[in-house]
Amino acid sequence: MKAARVVLFLLLIAFAGAAGQNDRYYDQPEQGAVHVTVLYPSTGTLRSILGLREQGLFPADLRVVGVYHAEERTDYSLSRAMVEEMGLDWFHFHRISAKLHPENLFGANECTPEFRNVFEHSDAMIFFGGADIPPYLYGEEASLLSEMTTPVRSFFELSFIFHLLGGFQDIDFVPFLQEAPNFPVLGICLGAQSLNVGTGGTLIQDIWTEIYECATYEAVIGLSRERWHTNPMARLYAEKGLLRYNMHCIRLLNDGLFVRDLSFSQADMPLVVSSHHQAVGKPGLGLTVIATSMDGRVAEAIGHRDYPAVLGVQFHPEFPMLYDASSTHRIHPDDEPSSLRAMLEANEPSFEFHRALWDWFFDKVKDCTDQ
Repeated sequence: MKAARVVLFLLLIAFAGAAGQNDRYYDQPEQGAVHVTVLYPSTGTLRSILGLREQGLFPADLRVVGVYHAEERTDYSLSRAMVEEMGLDWFHFHRISAKLHPENLFGANECTPEFRNVFEHSDAMIFFGGADIPPYLYGEEASLLSEMTTPVRSFFELSFIFHLLGGFQDIDFVPFLQEAPNFPVLGICLGAQSLNVGTGGTLIQDIWTEIYECATYEAVIGLSRERWHTNPMARLYAEKGLLRYNMHCIRLLNDGLFVRDLSFSQADMPLVVSSHHQAVGKPGLGLTVIATSMDGRVAEAIGHRDYPAVLGVQFHPEFPMLYDASSTHRIHPDDEPSSLRAMLEANEPSFEFHRALWDWFFDKVKDCTDQ
């Protein structure tokens, strides 16, 4: 039976790979449907969306379209196979193959009409997490700690973001959102960093060395957990099976949308889960920091001055494990096993904060489609 399932899965991959030659959903999209475009439609992204749908946080009546560049290193045939095997008739793919290179990202290029087509048929966009952005794209030399393993993905997503929001790279460029300022755009972890770099901002290439001046994992462990951002224990003691993510509180700024639009206050310090070693440096054009680490030294969320439905979060509100009360984890070897959901619920208003974030985003999607 197991061998038969393996053969079936391989056949599905082969079928999806062949079908992938015509993955151009937005050339003939379903009329009247509400479409959420997701960049980087990997199997992990699919699992996150499925988990959110199961929790009722991602509306089930939406069409989701995974948009990617043909030269990305990720094997999206695995995602297509997953969609076929699970019968996810609400998930589609759109592959773009127009050429991009570092010199033509921030202005009109061969992808511009492709970006326009996707934008005009989308009702919202989500940029997900991933590997480091090549620092030469924001005018810096690369630290030895930067890992640039998916450069074409960076070219593609940064250029798309520039087309959406504009940037310091060319302040005369008229971005797409100028004609639809309430269009919802969400960036998660790398997605938030991409929003910043795409609009001409910079990144801190390594938080532990550049901000906290730590050269070893032991030195990082000596910091408070609020300053870890990813779990150094899991890297130093891999044999202990610790969660590689970190749970920590964030500080909400008074003029940001969390306080202004979601009815939280500066006194609220929601717990979030994170896994990153880089962070927003100089903000890009139009972007402002709206949440920070507890010590104020790391940007945890960014908003946009002109486009109120644009949000970037450095943490991970999409992780299924956040909403799963049955799976338990440890961050430190001395911790008692606990579910992340229990941790959120024990630290009010953390669980409410995550639900409110998704409610806000999809309320913005509804507002956008009603206009």
